[in-house]
Amino acid sequence: MKAYKHIHLVGIKGVAMTSLALYFHDQGVKITGSDVEGVFPTQHVLDKARILMTIGFTAETIKKQKNLDLVIYTGAHGGKDNVEVLTAVKQGILVMPHGQALGMVMDGKRQISIAGSHGKTTTSAMLATIFSQAGLDPSYAVGCGTIRGVGNPGHYGCDNVFIAEADEYMTDPGHDAKPRFLWQHPEVLVVTNIDYDHPDAYANLEDVQQAFLTLQNQMTGRKTTVVNHDDVSSQILFKSPHTISYGYSAGSDYQITHVAFEEGRTFFTVALRGTFIGEFILTVPGKHNILNGLAAIVTAYEFGLSYEAIKKGLLQFGGAKRRLELIATNHDVRIYDDYAHHPHEIIASLDALRSWYPKNRVVTIFQPHTYSRTASLLSDFAKSFSKSDIVLIADIYASAREEKRADITSAKLVEEISKNHTNVQYVKDLSGAMTYVKMNITPGDIIVCMGAGDIYEWGYAIASSI
Repeated sequence: MKAYKHIHLVGIKGVAMTSLALYFHDQGVKITGSDVEGVFPTQHVLDKARILMTIGFTAETIKKQKNLDLVIYTGAHGGKDNVEVLTAVKQGILVMPHGQALGMVMDGKRQISIAGSHGKTTTSAMLATIFSQAGLDPSYAVGCGTIRGVGNPGHYGCDNVFIAEADEYMTDPGHDAKPRFLWQHPEVLVVTNIDYDHPDAYANLEDVQQAFLTLQNQMTGRKTTVVNHDDVSSQILFKSPHTISYGYSAGSDYQITHVAFEEGRTFFTVALRGTFIGEFILTVPGKHNILNGLAAIVTAYEFGLSYEAIKKGLLQFGGAKRRLELIATNHDVRIYDDYAHHPHEIIASLDALRSWYPKNRVVTIFQPHTYSRTASLLSDFAKSFSKSDIVLIADIYASAREEKRADITSAKLVEEISKNHTNVQYVKDLSGAMTYVKMNITPGDIIVCMGAGDIYEWGYAIASSI
């Protein structure tokens, strides 16, 4: 790969862009960036790295840069039509989308790509922690604000291994529909599950499955696929000659044989084709995180780490930012922040909270993300909140790439959820949520703020108001 001196990232505050920026920063490359106003989950790590950021997008931002030799852009903020990208092209500066840039830096490395509709961020973060805690120095790029166990979500390492989250979404909406993970050529591909999501990118589940098959078919080296045996939609990947399965179900190569929970700890035992290999401990809740943990165990073992080293690494993993992150405890009220924005993610997160807090009252504040997803999965959302005692629904957080729709509203979502839940109401925004909390929350309650929009800021405000 060419040695770059100065890279500018358009939309640098996005989680995937931040991890890549930090990777280059570790290499000693000068990094600048631009983005919209607002505090993002990545703000702390970008500030800590002292990366210079400009608010807003202007041609002048590019023109004033010295020795700029690469501009990386995200699919948001106009993609390749962003004024900064257009200006760079006019000045003869190389430009490329995030997915291509990540594939470029992975090229020549032993690639571990972690894909899946749900769980890929956590599994990637677990692997980065396991490898690092074992004394290795892999490169990695994980789409979250921080990893409790290693710190930054992006790192340039000296070893010839690159651990990367592999995203099935489009490279540049409106310009390049190529799934972003198809810029990668993994030696080991981990697939946590395949689900129908991103209705603006895929017409149906079969289209999503085909994208994963295409990724599997372009693997290199040993071509090992690690697949969740419990996920029916992922079983199309078993046709590959070197596939290792994991799960709770009989027939899995690596099978979870026993599970136990206590507050702050998750215990599980594993057998490999019937032979007991050990007990593992996580400090994150939920059966879905046990599956994520087992995927990481299998992958790390395939790369030569011992089970004992893997156990130690997993125990040091404290979670990824915005993945059921405990952000405050105030007057015996625990407040969690969670990225869940798909029905299956909501179910998994609420089930996880119940595993640690079976007797506490759970209050979910949910901000739906995008009109297209809310409309396409409305009936599934309606049945996703059974493990929550109280459900508060805020306004839909629209993507910058879509127009407001009159046919789908949060009021409609409340109506649908009410068919399956006795205590659900519309709160509109943070102010409405805080009003409800002040009047109704009691000691011992668990509050979880869920969504992929700006709801990540709400938990802190709510905590200060209790």
